[in-house]
Amino acid sequence: MMQTWRLDGAEQTLVIAVRGAAMAEVVYWGAALPASDDLQTVAGAGGLDVTGGMLDANPALSICPDANTNFPGQVGLILRSFDGAALHPVFTFHHAEEGQGSVKLHYTDDALGLRYTASFALDPDTAMITAQAALSSDTPLRLDWLAAPVLPAPQHSAEMIDFSGRWVGEFQTNTIPWSAGIRLRESRTGRTDHAHFPALIVPCLGSTNTGGDTYALHYGWSGGHRMIAEELPDGRRQIQFGHASGSRTAPATQFQTAPLYATYSPRGLNGCATTFQRHLRDRVIPKTAHTRPRPVHYNCWEAVYFDHDMATLKDLATRAADLGAERFVLDDGWFGQRDDDTTSLGDWQVDPRKYPDGLTPLIDHVKSLGMSFGLWFEPEMMNPVSNLYRTHPDWILGAPDQLLGRQQMVLDMAREDVRDHLFDAISGVLAAHDISYVKWDHNRVLPVADAAQAAGTYALIDRLTRAHPQVEIESCASGGGRIDFGILARTGRVWLSDSNDARERLRIQHNAALFLPADVTGSHVGPRQCHTSGRIFDIRFRAWVAAQRHMGFEMDPRELTPEEAAILREVTQWWKDNRDWRSGADILRLDSADPAVIAEQQQSADGSRFVVFAGVADTSAQMVPRPLRLCGLEAEATYSLSLRNGADAPGLSRGMPLLKERSIDISGAYLMHHGITLPWSFPDTMWVIEGRKV
Repeated sequence: MMQTWRLDGAEQTLVIAVRGAAMAEVVYWGAALPASDDLQTVAGAGGLDVTGGMLDANPALSICPDANTNFPGQVGLILRSFDGAALHPVFTFHHAEEGQGSVKLHYTDDALGLRYTASFALDPDTAMITAQAALSSDTPLRLDWLAAPVLPAPQHSAEMIDFSGRWVGEFQTNTIPWSAGIRLRESRTGRTDHAHFPALIVPCLGSTNTGGDTYALHYGWSGGHRMIAEELPDGRRQIQFGHASGSRTAPATQFQTAPLYATYSPRGLNGCATTFQRHLRDRVIPKTAHTRPRPVHYNCWEAVYFDHDMATLKDLATRAADLGAERFVLDDGWFGQRDDDTTSLGDWQVDPRKYPDGLTPLIDHVKSLGMSFGLWFEPEMMNPVSNLYRTHPDWILGAPDQLLGRQQMVLDMAREDVRDHLFDAISGVLAAHDISYVKWDHNRVLPVADAAQAAGTYALIDRLTRAHPQVEIESCASGGGRIDFGILARTGRVWLSDSNDARERLRIQHNAALFLPADVTGSHVGPRQCHTSGRIFDIRFRAWVAAQRHMGFEMDPRELTPEEAAILREVTQWWKDNRDWRSGADILRLDSADPAVIAEQQQSADGSRFVVFAGVADTSAQMVPRPLRLCGLEAEATYSLSLRNGADAPGLSRGMPLLKERSIDISGAYLMHHGITLPWSFPDTMWVIEGRKV
C-alpha cells in the first residue's frame, strides 16, 4: 500500500509518497506535472534497478534517511539518550494532515516515546516551498543532528553553487562539481556568518541566469547551520540542511528545525531568485515597521566614528537632509563612556559627557529637517571594561579567559535574566525618545556554537517589537554576518556589507540578489576614499551603485565639492522618483558576454517598465562593449529605451551609438536576442538604461 500527496505551483510540482508505514520520500520535484499523471506510477517510475555489488533492494532516500534501513549515505537524525547512549528510532507512519497546498506527516516510535513530524507547504503566489521537521520525546534527550525534510537533488546537473565570503567580501559564489561523496558546509560561529550563507543552488545542464532548469534552497536560521549535498554510489543525490551539528547543547523534549525554503524554476537562476525575493518581501519580513516609502538613510559612522559632538552632528544632519536624506542614524558611540571599541558595551545609557541634555536636542533638530531618527545598539555583546561586566561577569557566554573579539564578549542570550535586563535598558531608551529605527549590530563570533543564543535573540527582538511596533530594526553583524530569512522575519532591512567600496558592493549586491530584494538591502554612498579598501571612486559610480538597492549615505558630506553634491542630489532624487515601483520589482541578473560587466535588470511587477544597471567593474578584453541581452520581456511588445546618464560618457567615447544619441523604440525580441549596445566607458562606472513598454 502506498499513499501519495502532491503540491502544485504554476511551474513546479512536489510529490511525496509513503510506502506502507515507512518514512516518506519526495519521489518527484521539478517541472509542473499534469493533473492526469497517476502518482502511484510517478512514485514507481523512478525506482532504480539492482545489480552486482548492491543490496537486494535500494534503501529509500527518505525525508529523514535512517541507518536502520541500510541507507548508505548521511542520516537525517542523530540522537542520544540523556546519559549519552546512541538511539536508533524506528518511526512508523501514523497519519497525515492535509491543507490547501500543504501536508503534515506524523510518525511515532512508541518504544522510545518519540514523535516526528514533517510539514510541507507550497505558496501559490510566490512559488516557494517551505519544509520543516520537528521531534518530540516523552523524556529529555540529546540531539546532535536533525535535518529539515530532505530533498532530492537532480541528477541532470553537473555542478552546484554555494556561498562563502569574509568581512567586507560577502556573498562570494563557489561552483562545485558533483561527484560521489559529500559536499559539507558548516557555520559554527554562532551566527549565519560571512563565510557560510546558508543556501545552495543546483543549476541543471545548460542553465544560466536567464534560462534552464534550476533548483535553489535556503535554511532560514541565524545561529549557524550545516549543509550536506551528497551523491550516493548509486547516483542518487540528497540535500540536507539543519542547525550546526551539536549546537543544541542542552537535553530537551522538543526540537524543531528552522524552515527550509526551496523552489524550482525552468527560467534559470533568475526564476529561483525572484521566488526568494518575492517570498521574503511579501511573506517573511515584518510589515508593522517596514516603512513605505522606504526612506533615504544617512548614517554618521564613517563621518565621526566615536567622536560625537552635538554641533558637528547637527551640521551633518543639515547637510544630509539637503542631499535628500530622510532618516538620520546615530551609530556607535552615544552611550556609556564609549570613546573607542574597548569599553561600555552593555551600558545602554546616554553618555552625559557627549549629550549633557540627552539625545532629545539632536532628535528635535533631525525631525525639524523632515527626517526620522535611528539609533545603533549591539545588545548581545559586553565589554570587559563596562559597568555591566563589573556587575554581572557571570552573564558571559563561554569561558572567562576566552579570546576577545573586537575587545568584547558575548552575553548569554539563553538566560532569561539577561534578556530581561536588555529589554528594560533598550526599551527605556526607545520609550524616552522619538526613535523609529534601530541598527542592531553583532560584531564578534560566539565562543561556542550554541543554538540557544539565536533563539534567545529572536525572543528579545520579538518582545521589543511587541512593545515598540513603530520601530523598524536593521540586522547588521559586522555588515553581512547575519543575513537569513530567520532574522529577516524580525527585521526590515539588512546591512549587506561593511564595505562601502562601490566596486565590491556591485558584486556583493549582484550575488545577494539571488535571494534578497532591493528594498531590504541597504546600500550607502561611501566616502571618496573608501575606508575599507583605500580605493577612490567617482561620485557617479558610488551614487548609482547605492541607488541599485535601499539607498543611503555613509560618509562625511563636508568632503563633497559643489559638483559632487549636485550629482548626489540628482541620483537621490531619481531614486525617490522611482522607489515606489522598484519596491515591488524583480531583480533579474543578466548574462553578460563581457565578464568585465556586472549587469542586472529591475523589472516592475506588471512588466511595464524596467531599469538596467550595467556596471563596468574591470577593463574589457575587447575594444568596445559587446551587446547586453535583456530578459523577461514580451517578444512582440515594443519598448522605449533611454540612457539615463549618457552625459557621463568620457571623452574617449567618441562615437555615437544610437542609444547614446537619443531614446529608441524597439521590440522585446531584439532586446532579448541581440541586446542593447552601450557606449564605451572606463572601469568603475555605471550605465543606467530606463525602459517602458509602449
